Amino acid sequence: MDKQRRQRRTNPALVVLFLALIGMLWYFDQYVVEELPIAQAATPTPSPVPESLELQADQLVDQGNLFQAVQLYKQAIIVSPGSANLSNLYVKLAHTEILAGEYESAKTSAENALLLNEQDPRALAELGWAQSFLGNEVEAEKALQQALALNPDSVEAHAYYAELLTDQGDYEGASVQSKTALQLNNQSLVALRARGYVLYFTGNYELAAEEFEKALLINNQVADLHQFLGLSYWSMGSTDQAIESFNNAARFDSDSPLPDTYISRIYLNTGEYAKAAQFASSAVEKDPTNPIRWANWGVALYKNTQYAEAIDAFSYAIRGGETEDGYRVLGLSLDYDNAEYFYMYGLALANVRECTQALPIFQALIANVPTDEVAVANAESGIDICEQYVSTGTETNPDQVETPATDEGS
Repeated sequence: MDKQRRQRRTNPALVVLFLALIGMLWYFDQYVVEELPIAQAATPTPSPVPESLELQADQLVDQGNLFQAVQLYKQAIIVSPGSANLSNLYVKLAHTEILAGEYESAKTSAENALLLNEQDPRALAELGWAQSFLGNEVEAEKALQQALALNPDSVEAHAYYAELLTDQGDYEGASVQSKTALQLNNQSLVALRARGYVLYFTGNYELAAEEFEKALLINNQVADLHQFLGLSYWSMGSTDQAIESFNNAARFDSDSPLPDTYISRIYLNTGEYAKAAQFASSAVEKDPTNPIRWANWGVALYKNTQYAEAIDAFSYAIRGGETEDGYRVLGLSLDYDNAEYFYMYGLALANVRECTQALPIFQALIANVPTDEVAVANAESGIDICEQYVSTGTETNPDQVETPATDEGS
């Protein structure tokens, strides 16, 4: 007889564990899985739309934020390869760069526009304007005449041509061009600017100020509009308003040495020599290779009786050399335009009894600018001081007869 098989007994603990696992799986499926985030493909960052960038840049120009506008126009160009609007973007970029004082970049932008459309009168006008700022008068006139031949009603071309003719001394032609620009659009910033420009250089300072003020109502963040308004006020004798305008110009173009130079000259004329020296020093910091900046600083220091410091500044202006910061300065030549700096240099040397250096300067003034009465009188006075000092060894103050300098265009 076969033995009866022994039946295996079920382990209660395993049954409980198995049931527990089933319960956990059911709970995970019902509640946990629904809460887990579903993996999705990454959402691509949308590319900038050229039209949107252009619109934002246009608005920034209207608001006077020129440097930000320049950057947005450049971005719009980058994302618009092959676009039919690309030439227009380059024209707008060139115009804004000129308003921002970036003349070389503006020239390149206008040339890029012309590569796309060589018959674009707007691009030719902006190219002519940029060339005029760069001192390339022949190229500027050629471009502006081409622009007017293509579009005789171009406000910009008439306005820019008016400024160029003013620079060339053709005031009658400049007046005609500026009036034509205003007749075409009396709310155009460049037309108002050009009319003010012509009026200023023909001595009509009050009328010039009015035109620059109108232009600033359109865009009050264009540095050279403030600068020309300041020059107009200065010429009218309104020094406080002039200083305010020059400070505004410096605020919107912090790299330009001209506003500080002009303010320095105003303070020289009003006898506030310490302030004059302060602003002249700032101009040197912004334009350290320009001998005229050093000369202006020397004048202010000399007037403030800081003779040793004035000698250092005049030395760079007249003798040239490398500054402590490594900038190379080329010395000024002795001529009628620069005679003032030379005799003040000589007088500063005489004041500290450096007559071996001062006397050759005085003698050179007499020989090279004999018809400049002020320069010759100061040179002779300096020679007398040195001769008295050498003969007596006594400390004497020089009998100065120099008149204030008038460096308004440097």
